[in-house]
Amino acid sequence: MKTHDILRDAASRPGIEAAVAVKGLSAEALNAHPCGHPNSIAWLLWHAGRQMDMQLSALNGQPQVWEAQGFRERFNLGELGDTIGYGHTPEQARSIVVADSALLVEYLVATGEALAAYAQTLSEADLSEVIDRSWTPAVTRGVRLVSLIDDAAQHVGQAAYAAGILAAQDFAAQG
Repeated sequence: MKTHDILRDAASRPGIEAAVAVKGLSAEALNAHPCGHPNSIAWLLWHAGRQMDMQLSALNGQPQVWEAQGFRERFNLGELGDTIGYGHTPEQARSIVVADSALLVEYLVATGEALAAYAQTLSEADLSEVIDRSWTPAVTRGVRLVSLIDDAAQHVGQAAYAAGILAAQDFAAQG
């Protein structure tokens, strides 16, 4: 297996896992704040896509999927939707409300596809190029791509965990 194949496969995972995590969730559950936490499942999945999209755009010099594919309008989150989510106040995080789980999954899939397409254009030398010396050790292009995928996967995992908690609560309430 080649590096490009590994990156392509890894970039597809957050979208696939998000689809499993939100299957059958109501808009209410998608935007619930388990235990009062400011980050809902919708916020977690939106952020997973936004961080991958914004950082990829900085790497490849291309417009963000968010704007290029019309997600900005479809999400209709205003200026807050244009942010990445890092440093959101609890009020800002609670303002990210998305009723359509399919839209969240579609955005994650589209950003993963954009990342995979970009990775296909890179040589081994490109992947080894140091692009950020502000970290120790310095960050290469390949490490940054892995970091984008890892961050998305972690947030999708958090969303899946929260969805499981909500499903268990619903089951217990019915029981």
